[in-house]
Amino acid sequence: MSEAKTDSRTTKVGVVETDGRDKTRKVVVRFTARHPKYGKYVQRRTVLHVHDPENESRRGDVVEVTQCRPVSKTKRWRLVRVVERKSERLVEGA
Repeated sequence: MSEAKTDSRTTKVGVVETDGRDKTRKVVVRFTARHPKYGKYVQRRTVLHVHDPENESRRGDVVEVTQCRPVSKTKRWRLVRVVERKSERLVEGA
């Protein structure tokens, strides 16, 4: 009768914008939203400060992040996995 505990935390996929700080990444999540007055779809973005304890992601990588407890004043997200490396995207695009 025990139920498996499901993880209902939000996950997002974005691109690493900066990797200059130790164990911290800035990830940009881009999306489109409908303008409330004109109805046109406009591009928006959200910048997330992500905890990356092993410093495994680099600038330009596509990563998956999830919500977590507050790690610092601004960090509320942690790195789950690197979906795609920047070098792999460049090779496929060429």
